[in-house]
Amino acid sequence: MSDTDELLEATTALVLPLLHALDALNQAGRLMHPPALAEVVEAIAQYRDPLESGRQTFTQVAWPEHLEEFTLFANMSTTLALRAFDGFAAAMQQPEPAMAAYKAMGLATQAYAAAYPLAAMLPPVNRFYLEPEVREDEQLQQKLMAADPERANVGVMHADNASDQRGGFSVYVPEYYEGESLPLVMALHGGSGHGRQFLWSWLRAARSNPCVLIAPTSSDRTWSLMNPETDSQRLLGLVTYAQEHWQVDPARILLTGMSDGGTFSYVSGLQSDSPFTHLAPCSASFHPMLMEVVDPARAQGLPVYLMHGALDWMFPVSVAREAHASLSAAGAQVVYREIENLSHTYPQEENPAILRWLAGTN
Repeated sequence: MSDTDELLEATTALVLPLLHALDALNQAGRLMHPPALAEVVEAIAQYRDPLESGRQTFTQVAWPEHLEEFTLFANMSTTLALRAFDGFAAAMQQPEPAMAAYKAMGLATQAYAAAYPLAAMLPPVNRFYLEPEVREDEQLQQKLMAADPERANVGVMHADNASDQRGGFSVYVPEYYEGESLPLVMALHGGSGHGRQFLWSWLRAARSNPCVLIAPTSSDRTWSLMNPETDSQRLLGLVTYAQEHWQVDPARILLTGMSDGGTFSYVSGLQSDSPFTHLAPCSASFHPMLMEVVDPARAQGLPVYLMHGALDWMFPVSVAREAHASLSAAGAQVVYREIENLSHTYPQEENPAILRWLAGTN
């Protein structure tokens, strides 16, 4: 066997099981409902051993120096994915299984992020980081493979937003961006979350249906719900930052968020001076009294894409139904999505529909 054949065989042995593993872990996070945790853990267990086997094959090869970066990211993602599988498996033996599973979800997100540089190197990974409905779009794939990921102001970027920092932000702009006008999506993490991680819940959608994606991190543990001006001013500054660095369509500026981030989408996005043209809260808290302080002119005709899980254990779905009724009564144009199998997690499968709605093509 030639050296080239050996490298190709080792790559195939690892990369395909890795992509299957990342998909399985992503599904585990999406379907994570505390009463169903045992079933979720059992469903993904089958993807661990092929990944471990692929890792062993991959690491036994003497990789040439010019492929050092490739092997670094592949090994890093594999290690994190294996740790995530082990975290899910061990969760059932912990005093608080759900909390242990949420930690495993964090490792899965890190594994997903670590593998992303491979998308510029391998066509199967390139397709993996696209929404399923555009994976056969040869023109899009070619644009992505031909794009320079090192070009300034495109790709994944972080500003004072390491995992141990607060108050920074992460950005994604498609690598094939050429100065055209794009929507802006501002995506807010949940309580105790982090923008650096939440960015990845939107990356496939932003890469497939181009937009400028910004995922800020709250200055404190969560968003300034009791003093909205604090974080609202930061979001306003980030809108301005986006407008200064990319061509942003002024008619398509979306504020969206999960859990506390969704709640802050209401609190900040309903303010009269909000720069956001569309709101998309998910799994959020809502109090009808909020509408009493909202300028009727702000609510009138405001497009809102409201998502909530029927299985949500933190904020029951009745909260979303009340929000739907209150916003509609105030004249907002509400798209209401009550998702049957969604617990208190983010439904990434909604993102393409949100972007079509933002573009007015739904």
